[in-house]
Amino acid sequence: MTTHVVCGPEGPLRARLSPPPAPVRAVLFDFSGTLFQIGSYADRIRAALPQPLDDREMETVLTDLEEGLADPAVVAAQRGRDVSSEAHRHAFTTWYASAPALAPFADALYEQMQAPAHWLPYADTEATLARLAEGGTALGVVSDVGWDLRPTFGHHGLAHHFSAWVHSYEHDSEKPDPRLFRHACEALGAAPEETLMVGDHPAKDGGAAAAGLRAYVLPAGASPGSVRGLDAVLRLLDVGRQV
Repeated sequence: MTTHVVCGPEGPLRARLSPPPAPVRAVLFDFSGTLFQIGSYADRIRAALPQPLDDREMETVLTDLEEGLADPAVVAAQRGRDVSSEAHRHAFTTWYASAPALAPFADALYEQMQAPAHWLPYADTEATLARLAEGGTALGVVSDVGWDLRPTFGHHGLAHHFSAWVHSYEHDSEKPDPRLFRHACEALGAAPEETLMVGDHPAKDGGAAAAGLRAYVLPAGASPGSVRGLDAVLRLLDVGRQV
């Protein structure tokens, strides 16, 4: 039981006991920046372009991409980019094309972004998912994305851990729309108050709280293939004692 102190204008009046929170039966995960990260832009550009770029040329391309983020056309394309596959493609190809050297390869770069082999699970992704599944926790994915993520998880041998897949483009919406989180809960057969959302975006993933879920937001900035700190989820659920 949790104790809550009721306060009046002059101080505490009395303590009230509230029931403990429901145990977590399901965990929802974000995709990019949470379980997976794509390779660096420099590596992807080198793989997509037919001619090699030296370091100076690469720096120019990366600078052009950075400056392109302020281009009005790019900014406009980013609005609502995850509500449909068409909007998602348009947003990214418009941005890639803002760098002159990449304009002829914008579509190729977008196709590359969808390729499962270019996405790397974090070093602790597989072990974390396996521990949760072994402990009987139902798992789902809720992601703002423009394509089906199941082939990417399957390519890396991780799809079998999940029983629910909620892609924003299939629902004409984006996180933190409560409907996305609730849809995933329903698919897993878990109530929102029995479900934890794990992601890396305070507003989008942390917004799951408005749908009645608990939320855990990972710090940003993890490099591809590094340890993400997902063991924190196991500690939150006390999985070590459940398995």
